[in-house]
Amino acid sequence: MDMVSGIASVSYALAALAYALMLLLALSRWRRRPHAASLALACALTLGWSAVIAWREAWGAPATPWLEVLEIGRDAGWTAFLLRLLGQFNPAAGWRQFIQRRGLGLVAGYYLVYLLAAIAAACAPGAPAGLAPLPGAVARAGLAVLGMMLVEQLYRNKPAPERWALKFACIGIGGMFAYDFYLFSDAVLFRHVNADIWAARGLVNALTAPLIAVSVARHATWTGQLALSRRLLYHSATLFGAACYLLAMDLAGYYLRHFGGTWGAVMQASFLFGAAALLAGILFSGTVRSWLKVFISKHFYSYNYDYREEWQRFTRMLSQQGPGLAERSIQAIAELVESPAGALWVRRESGLCEPLARWHLPAATGCEPAGSDFCRFMEQRQWVVDLQEYERAPALYGMVRVPDWLRAFPRAWLVVPLILQGRLFGFVLLLQPRSPVKLNWEVIDLLRIAGSQAASYLAQQEAAAALMLARQFESFNRMSTFVVHDLKNLVAQLGLLIPNARKHRDNPEFQQDMLDTLTLSVQKMKLMLQKLSRGDARERPLALQIDQLLGRAVALTAAFEPAPLLAVEDAGLAVLADGERLERVLGHLIQNAVEATPRDGSVTIRQRREGASVRIEIIDSGVGMTADFIRERLYRPFDSTKSAGMGIGAFESREYIRELGGVLEVSSVPGRGTTFAVTLPLHQQAGQRAEQAA
Repeated sequence: MDMVSGIASVSYALAALAYALMLLLALSRWRRRPHAASLALACALTLGWSAVIAWREAWGAPATPWLEVLEIGRDAGWTAFLLRLLGQFNPAAGWRQFIQRRGLGLVAGYYLVYLLAAIAAACAPGAPAGLAPLPGAVARAGLAVLGMMLVEQLYRNKPAPERWALKFACIGIGGMFAYDFYLFSDAVLFRHVNADIWAARGLVNALTAPLIAVSVARHATWTGQLALSRRLLYHSATLFGAACYLLAMDLAGYYLRHFGGTWGAVMQASFLFGAAALLAGILFSGTVRSWLKVFISKHFYSYNYDYREEWQRFTRMLSQQGPGLAERSIQAIAELVESPAGALWVRRESGLCEPLARWHLPAATGCEPAGSDFCRFMEQRQWVVDLQEYERAPALYGMVRVPDWLRAFPRAWLVVPLILQGRLFGFVLLLQPRSPVKLNWEVIDLLRIAGSQAASYLAQQEAAAALMLARQFESFNRMSTFVVHDLKNLVAQLGLLIPNARKHRDNPEFQQDMLDTLTLSVQKMKLMLQKLSRGDARERPLALQIDQLLGRAVALTAAFEPAPLLAVEDAGLAVLADGERLERVLGHLIQNAVEATPRDGSVTIRQRREGASVRIEIIDSGVGMTADFIRERLYRPFDSTKSAGMGIGAFESREYIRELGGVLEVSSVPGRGTTFAVTLPLHQQAGQRAEQAA
């Protein structure tokens, strides 16, 4: 191989390499751009053309007429790309566009005739071996002129804003066709191809590739995302690197085996085991994985993050069930910048930002007043504080004083504010990452938004905890209120005994009723004390004889005037309920009826069966209630017309009757009395026994 052929092989090899990279970009990074397919086709044809010529020049292979076909294919690829940019050619439109558009048909016809002639010449016996005989040189010069005309039309017909992006592509493609015109014009004049011009042609084509790439990157209408996902590229790069490493180690082991003499096999086995262990250590190294992720994001993507994947991961980590939300929040924010550890401070009612959680860090003890200059700076500016940058240039942060205890953390790096509704909720301290991460606007904005998202989750957790505590207090207060209400009723019952005892102290029947009342009151007090001692022990519903329960409730009000009368029409009916609570509910309704009725009035309690239910009516001839009062005030908690009333008796009665599956109805006429009707479902087994007895 002479010197000119060696230069030509290197020149065309460089062209093949340049367009191989262009083809890779067209199939990956620019895949979704409108003209990516046409660009990829042109790059592929140029790659094949330059690679074949580089191989022929390197190995001294004889010239072949088939090179003319490759030349035509390469020119046709760039011509189709230019027509695509001009809007004259659409591969999806099919062959009809060549008939409808005369100019496009002429160009296609010219290429078709030339291609058929070149194929026929290559297939003919005794075809000349020269690269470009005179007819071919003239035709190729014509293709170059056509290409330059298309480049001129493309640049001239585009608006001024688009020319800024297209000018480099026009320079590159136009320069490619211009050099071809120079080469083949010289060949036509001197009847042979100049070897030096031919050798330099590959390098000229290689120089046009960066110009076209710059233009494609600038073009506003070609913007698109990388087709390969970051995760796939990361795992592919890991697999490819591991394969290359294993191949290199295998070759080294082969060398040791064949040149190590007696110890060759032992050395090979030991070396391969050590290499495999080293590979496992590298693959499981967090620093190496972090470096690879940063390297891929930095050199293969226009943005550092796959936001869809990152946000799904971030949200999934924060929304996991169970404890540890604070630690997960630190981890989720830290993994955005490959930080290995961090700590969280949260603003408390005391006015201090106190440490709440840590991740891969020892326990932190420092606190920062929420009103300090540092906290107010983060709240007002909502800046991510780079502690290393602060050490170099504190003026960038308005000379605000960063707490000494915060700066004293080993390898402290970033302070991310957690902003919730414009107010500082807390902040997260992150340590320096395993591999260098460049802080730009994209990373800082992502950290700020992630901090706000984490703040919302943490605030929701604290609100849920506060709500649960408030409900516990509410439950305790409600239970206390009911107990006080029951005590009030008992006090009222016992209070009636005093004046009646003086009046009827010599009446044996009254004395017996008084003893019964005292006995029942003491029993009820004991039950209330047992309930308080059990705390929130669950009720145990039992089958209760409703007539017996009503008898006990009426007996508690026997000393009242008027004394209530009990009329049981259907005995033996049972309901499933908590006896103490149901007796309290019915006793409250009976006592209210007695208190609302004058002494010369009447209170009657009737019990009867209605289908699969038992109906209890409490009828009085008292003052009655208006419809508005029943609708708006009767069941409202803590609203009572009595001077010492609690206002929860009717509310508790209705709620418990509903829990049992029953209904509480009330009908009243002012001045004529009120009727409370309680309907409860019968206990199934007791109801069957009552039917059999009947």
